[in-house]
Amino acid sequence: MRAVVQRVTSASVVVDGRTVGAIDESGLLVLVGVTHTDTPAEARKLAAKLWGLRILHGEKSCSDVGAPLLVVSQFTLYGDARKGRRPTWQAAAPGPVAEPLVDAVVAELRALGAQVATGSFGADMQVSLVNDGPITLILEI
Repeated sequence: MRAVVQRVTSASVVVDGRTVGAIDESGLLVLVGVTHTDTPAEARKLAAKLWGLRILHGEKSCSDVGAPLLVVSQFTLYGDARKGRRPTWQAAAPGPVAEPLVDAVVAELRALGAQVATGSFGADMQVSLVNDGPITLILEI
């Protein structure tokens, strides 16, 4: 699994003109990509890493201060543009594999006590955010 994590002061996801997920306070926006070999074990590891990642102000984590997370599926994180000008998406897991694993990350975060908002898997989403810092990290699990 691959995730792009951004510390934000707010973030939201809109689908068809309707807000489907949002956080209105400091927290994390997490874009999650899944590849063919990922398993529920990686989903649990990613959730634990996100919950304990100390990148909020004062070197705090979401678990320390109860900060919310907005988790959005992002198959393009496994795009490969090393050759030519058109990326390939071969490394990205197909929807029937990826969706349950993104859902598992969200479920595990919630089981840990996190407040989690989400996007809509497979939808054409418009993601808005105010990056705080800016802080952006790439995680590989």
